[in-house]
Amino acid sequence: MIKAEAKPFIKWVGGKGQLLSTFVDMLPVSLSKLDGFTYMEPFIGGGAMLFFMLKTFPNIDKAVINDLNPDLIKAYNIVKTRPEDLVSTLKSIDKEYSDITNDNDRKYFYLTVRKHFNTKELSDVDNTAYLIFLNKTCFNGLYRVNSKGEFNVPFGRYKNPKICDESTIFEDSKLLQKVEIINGDFEQTEKFVSKNTFVYFDPPYRPLDKTSSFTSYSKEIFDDSEQIRLKKYFDRLSDKHCLIMLSNSDCKGRNNDDTFFDDLYKEYNIDRVYASRSINSNPLKRGKLTELLIRNYTNISRFIYSDSKDKQIEYAAV
Repeated sequence: MIKAEAKPFIKWVGGKGQLLSTFVDMLPVSLSKLDGFTYMEPFIGGGAMLFFMLKTFPNIDKAVINDLNPDLIKAYNIVKTRPEDLVSTLKSIDKEYSDITNDNDRKYFYLTVRKHFNTKELSDVDNTAYLIFLNKTCFNGLYRVNSKGEFNVPFGRYKNPKICDESTIFEDSKLLQKVEIINGDFEQTEKFVSKNTFVYFDPPYRPLDKTSSFTSYSKEIFDDSEQIRLKKYFDRLSDKHCLIMLSNSDCKGRNNDDTFFDDLYKEYNIDRVYASRSINSNPLKRGKLTELLIRNYTNISRFIYSDSKDKQIEYAAV
């Protein structure tokens, strides 16, 4: 039995951990009744939804995850296939970093690791260990790169960061054994889709304003033309009779005249849900904002969910 420790091994801006209790109410009611189905995420990010789905639905025959970020996908592959080597390397880094007591020396250590990480001349295990270290010790747990694809997030000055979360890595590795992990454009996932597929899209969010676009997860830009391309892909997969749910920012919540997504997905079901956003260059714009959940199905679950190890689960058609 998979233990409750299985969860994202890396922090990712826009991660869906805080929204799981809302999302599960919007899942297709049919998922629990299928003899087996494929779960797919073309933009995996931190994987909160992935690990939730794998723990909750034992009838998932196969999962497919994809992301454009090669370091992130490399990390998923290493957690899946070489968790012992990763834990050993992280423990070594953790000890070396923890033995440093001066903030300036810790910052120097951080910047040295960041420089080595950006050379891209590391083994896959070291690359993943460095990625996790940087993620745990950088400012706000951001992943941001410049136009050259170099990680450029400043030092975070945390007192006791948990650099090596051993139990999470091993439990995640167990869950990932049924997951196919691919790296590239989101449209390459189409070959895995059939009618018994549930797809969750969590693409780069459309900025609410200029200040909210300061974070870039890759050197490639996900602009409005990419959002439109994604919608066409959403249509194409929907025509294959698979079930789809998509998240994005609620631009209309900030500007009532900005109906970009309402117009783009007008033939689908659009719900607005509340989410907290703590990362914004303007402190006044942090806090509760609405986000969009877009579905190509109407029959949703009533899902009683608890984070406790003895969680009780019930489904009912709505």
